Amino acid sequence: MSKVAVIGGSGIYNLDSVEVVNKFEFDTPFGKMSSPIYELSVDGSNFYFVSRHGEGHHITPSEVNYRANIYGLKKIGAKVIVSISAVGSLKQEHAPGNFVLVNQFIDWTKGQRKRTFFEDGVVGHVSVANPVDENLHGRLCEIIKTTDINHSTHGSYICIEGPQFSTRAESNIYRSFGADVIGMTNVPESYLAKEAGMAYATVAMVTDYDCWKEEHCTVEEIMKVMGDNYISAQKLVKVMIPNLVNNPVEFTPENKYAIVTNEALISSKSKEIINTLLH
Repeated sequence: MSKVAVIGGSGIYNLDSVEVVNKFEFDTPFGKMSSPIYELSVDGSNFYFVSRHGEGHHITPSEVNYRANIYGLKKIGAKVIVSISAVGSLKQEHAPGNFVLVNQFIDWTKGQRKRTFFEDGVVGHVSVANPVDENLHGRLCEIIKTTDINHSTHGSYICIEGPQFSTRAESNIYRSFGADVIGMTNVPESYLAKEAGMAYATVAMVTDYDCWKEEHCTVEEIMKVMGDNYISAQKLVKVMIPNLVNNPVEFTPENKYAIVTNEALISSKSKEIINTLLH
């Protein structure tokens, strides 16, 4: 079975070289996933795919069941997750159409999202000092350099609640933080992957300059760039998947010693969840 998963938009289904091998639907202890897990194949290399916003894009960033998505992928055997996400740019050098291989996150959500697996009598702590796995990030940097995609290999992603875009005042605050791009989904997704002992990395596709820049950009224009970005994403997936599948990224899960609660106090249901996350 595949160890590699991609979380992203449904545009990946349109890649000519992708074959649908299987489809999995099952319940998780945290509810329903955003979409079925599709097992896809690129040139004989299989990987899993979940549509973050659901098929047809009907789930808002705040409504995504991040825990179910990560848990479901871990349960099926995925070890590595690559997020492919649309973002706005907070710096001049990250122009629309460019990709940014994010290596840090800033959480600016509003507390509406379930952001940990450890609850209901279970206390656990996992470091997210390096939320993006360094080995996976390094591999993606090598892979994208083999393509003609304009890109940056480092950057900080600030995650806001949405679904509205920023005010200009907010956008300038985020720029003062040193953030490179802005999005609405990769937190708590990346943090939950850490709790699940998975290697996570983000390919951020720039659709527009956030409103700090004195130029108006319509939703229609953004959607046009998104369409072009998905063409680039498909190019990347075609070379990325065989590389990651045939030469697995080595990493050390950081959740092994996360649980601090006395085992005798943990319910059988929670033990089953913990067993999935830690193995």
